[in-house]
Amino acid sequence: MLQTIRRWFAPAPSIPKKSEKEIQSLYPKFRFRVLESTFLGYTTYYLTRNNFSPVSKEIGEALSYSKADIGDILAVTAITYGIGKFLMGALSDRSNPRKFMAVGLFLTAILNFSFGFANHYWIHLFLWGANGLVQGMGWPPCGRSLGHWYSVRERGTTFAFWNIAHNIGGGLVGVVASHSALQFGWQYAFFVPGIIALVGSVYIFIRLVDTPQSEGLPPVEVYRNDYPPEEKENHEAELSTKQLIVEQVLLNKYIWLFAIINFFVYIIRYSLIDWGPTYLKETKGADLLGGGYSTLILEFGGIGSTILMGWVSDKFDGRRGMVSLLCIIPIFFAFLGILWNPPGNIMIDYILFGLIGLFIYPPVMLLGVAGMDFTSKKAVGTAAGFIGLFGSLGRTAQGKGLAILATNYSWDVALGAILVSTLIAILLLVFSWNLRPRG
Repeated sequence: MLQTIRRWFAPAPSIPKKSEKEIQSLYPKFRFRVLESTFLGYTTYYLTRNNFSPVSKEIGEALSYSKADIGDILAVTAITYGIGKFLMGALSDRSNPRKFMAVGLFLTAILNFSFGFANHYWIHLFLWGANGLVQGMGWPPCGRSLGHWYSVRERGTTFAFWNIAHNIGGGLVGVVASHSALQFGWQYAFFVPGIIALVGSVYIFIRLVDTPQSEGLPPVEVYRNDYPPEEKENHEAELSTKQLIVEQVLLNKYIWLFAIINFFVYIIRYSLIDWGPTYLKETKGADLLGGGYSTLILEFGGIGSTILMGWVSDKFDGRRGMVSLLCIIPIFFAFLGILWNPPGNIMIDYILFGLIGLFIYPPVMLLGVAGMDFTSKKAVGTAAGFIGLFGSLGRTAQGKGLAILATNYSWDVALGAILVSTLIAILLLVFSWNLRPRG
């Protein structure tokens, strides 16, 4: 049985190389197809991952869940998502992304349906933990696909554009979940995204392709004459499990640096995704839809800046850390503004949420790209999973930590903890200022 599953998920085999005329005609079409399908697929993943937070207050009221209970559900899914992202990343480097990503979407849809039908805390805890695990099947195959179809000198710009899938999916989920819950009940915040995910699963299975070689095309390095540093002769060499995990990741000091930075960046990012709607409802007078729209504002705030900063990082010879540092500094002052803004000025809070979204998503994207810059394209999924694991640990820390601080002390104390995390991220990014893939 296990062997059958492995064979089914195995990468698509190479086929005979097409003529030069066919290569020049087909390569741009397949590159767009990969970018488009992974973009839409990952957008859909977000609809079934972050749909709990916008309605967590309403679920708590309906089922008598405390802030600690809500925090536990947020924490367990962050932990399992981190573990899933690392494990699935290693598996995705040895799998066909078309099948891998489609199956993940199908499984998350089933878990969302199950969550909506359940009404018991421990069942919800288990289901959302399992959902975090299969959500790890989303990003790694995207990284693998883009790493095989786009070369090193265009990664910043390409990934910047692709990365707005985070913002569109993350922004829409607040609106979809809150409107569905308002019209039909909190359960539909999971039913509606689940239906969309089922459709997305079929689409990915039909539309996405594996490597260029599986379509009779040369590697992208050959097509664009753009080779990673010191890899011109072995850029297509397959890596063993030990090389993937130990040599390319665990013994790579740059991957460790980006991973630790990502821990604090995710505290910043998810503090407003996981707790922002609840914070605004409890302290600033927002309603259910207002809380949902705060997530939309946060996410959509990062669309333009992510594309711009990705392009800038390419123009500065791949200095992703430098650009990330310049983005994190304004976030500190935006959180101070939220802390000092009194109730009754909800529009100011919305503006500050948008400002944080404007500056937090470029580092979220660039840290992942930096991980790709300092490892082999054959280990993209593993490196991304490892960096993502630390990000999920950061989400876990804030998910549970902010619940404890807000319950036992105040929301002001919780915001103070976020400010400290922001300062630590700034300090660590200083050490990445001069790092570049071709430096």
